[in-house]
Amino acid sequence: MSNFDQRELRNVLGTFLTGVTVVTTVDGEGRQYGVTANSFSSVSMDPPLVLWSQSTRSTSFPAFKDSERFVVNILASHQIDISNRFAKTSDEKFAGVAISHGLADVPIIKGCAAWLECKKLEMFPGGDHVVYIGQVEKFERTARKPLAFGAGKYMVAYAHDLGQVSLELANANVAHIDSVKVACAALPEIALELEHTVSLAVWANKGPTIIRWEPSENPVSTNLRTGVVLTTTQSATGLMFAAFLPSGLADAILDSELQEGLTERARFETALAETRGRGLARALSKPSPMHQIDINAFSAPVFDASGAIAFVLTVSGRSDDIDPEWDSPVPAALRAAAMQLSNQLGCKHPAN
Repeated sequence: MSNFDQRELRNVLGTFLTGVTVVTTVDGEGRQYGVTANSFSSVSMDPPLVLWSQSTRSTSFPAFKDSERFVVNILASHQIDISNRFAKTSDEKFAGVAISHGLADVPIIKGCAAWLECKKLEMFPGGDHVVYIGQVEKFERTARKPLAFGAGKYMVAYAHDLGQVSLELANANVAHIDSVKVACAALPEIALELEHTVSLAVWANKGPTIIRWEPSENPVSTNLRTGVVLTTTQSATGLMFAAFLPSGLADAILDSELQEGLTERARFETALAETRGRGLARALSKPSPMHQIDINAFSAPVFDASGAIAFVLTVSGRSDDIDPEWDSPVPAALRAAAMQLSNQLGCKHPAN
């Protein structure tokens, strides 16, 4: 027997994200049983077979062992309470839970993303668990998003990219909403790669607006709020939008800031030309009202399938933590991350 640290092994296994199911059955006397399980997988398409496993110490193990049928209820993203309920030992698991009845009267939990009604074919011992093999005899899928689980946390799964169907949608608003989901889902990995706090911004009615922060292990500040509107002429995020937005879209805000004297027009025009030339913007060693410290920030553009700028991705950190040079590792990694995200959104060639 290997002397594994079981907690560490559990953490390693937790990096493999899964869906969340509640498997239900009914015994010979009509009593209903259910248990939360993420050890569920497809086995074969012809014939249609699935598997799941259960601890032999589970109080419902005798019922599942002796039953001939089970239903795999694939939980939807709003059913965390259902998952928690059926993960605990209780004689009242089904109390207040909306159900219907499937083949052989096995309960089906309403509101799920999908469910499969199965006939049990085989049982195989596996350590302190038993693996059940079932043949799918009936199934149903809904439009609800599935619940996901990994690293000990519930999650919601979003698409890695928009896919051809989304790219061809006539409704640009729907496509943009999907783009926001894809971009926000990418931020944790980007922050981990850069080892600094990153933010995602859109161009809104009042200018560059942060819609998502992803702090690093040592965040630039504990005061990270979404909805913050940045200056267009002074922030790296604003400069990037000013450089790549369609002509005229930012003129009113730019004119207002320049008239207020937030920066000199000549200095702004120089920074704008540099941003366009490098494909990166930066703001160095400026005290930030938001963070109350001197920070360095670099920004890179994220383009959508039409080649238009959709977001600005910004990395920020204390001025002594981020090298201010253009060719330093952090801006190079930021540029690569923004290009990858643009590819996920379907961009082939950014618009000029």
